[in-house]
Amino acid sequence: MRTVLIGCGLALGVVVASTAPARADMAEAFGNTIVSHYPNGQWVKHFFEPDGRYVSQFSDGRQLSARWSREGDKICLTGFRPRQILPRFCSRMVEADIGQSWQARDPLGRTIRNELVAGRR
Repeated sequence: MRTVLIGCGLALGVVVASTAPARADMAEAFGNTIVSHYPNGQWVKHFFEPDGRYVSQFSDGRQLSARWSREGDKICLTGFRPRQILPRFCSRMVEADIGQSWQARDPLGRTIRNELVAGRR
């Protein structure tokens, strides 16, 4: 079954993927994990909840939380805790199946590889 997710990755904010379909559904992101892999071996795990909660876990132990909402073919994150440079960040949604990966860029322009992983890890 094809799932649709946002392109993510966190550094100082949230990362976007460069392409997306016009229609998308977040349902398959719930209960699964999006992992952003950096070339230097660091990673960020992203967790989306149906009620609008979002949490990310960094490989160095830091955590970040926010609220997500859908705006057309984009997912927007707001209310970051701890506060971030960007108070709001929107990213286009990307289609992916469990086990698939796609490239994106973080807010600093670094290339990352995102992967949809089954379950919460």
